[in-house]
Amino acid sequence: MSTLPLILLLSGSLRAGSTNEAVLRTARAVAPPARIRSVMYEGLAELPHFNPDDDTDSLSAPVAELRAAIEGATGILICTPEYAGTLPGSFKNLLDWTVGGTEICDKPVAWINAAAPGRGQGAEATLRTVLGYTGAHIVQSACVKIPVGQGTTGEDGLIDDPEIRHQLGDVLGILAATASADRAAAPDQA
Repeated sequence: MSTLPLILLLSGSLRAGSTNEAVLRTARAVAPPARIRSVMYEGLAELPHFNPDDDTDSLSAPVAELRAAIEGATGILICTPEYAGTLPGSFKNLLDWTVGGTEICDKPVAWINAAAPGRGQGAEATLRTVLGYTGAHIVQSACVKIPVGQGTTGEDGLIDDPEIRHQLGDVLGILAATASADRAAAPDQA
């Protein structure tokens, strides 16, 4: 088992060619593999609509996989669009499935707001509220606004702007360092 921090990357967008997904894929690409592991969560579209009656010991496979991915991560990095002043419904649904579990409790979490200047605050406010209900450890210094304009994504689906790439690496580094420090400070979980 690796001792490197594992950061789960959660995109709040279902859109093909999403800027938010490009942000996370670029963060993953610029992360130094000798210091950080990361994995993209790909199951957003498969999650059933949240129903508290279904939040039982026998979870559906997509929900069980989501919770297992969260449990296995040492930190979580989110990048989501804002829709109608808040989170897109599909991503709010994902977060709703985390409220009944304990997997995200005390886990270091951060987000990147890639929206144009003056936008995205509603999504950030909703993230802060819902993550508060889950008991997540919000790493404020890694919650940043990095506006990503059109035309900054190359044919490979990654952002090619060197300054944005540097900022994304910094965010992932802060989150990974916090996750490592939290894990080192936690009682032995052997």
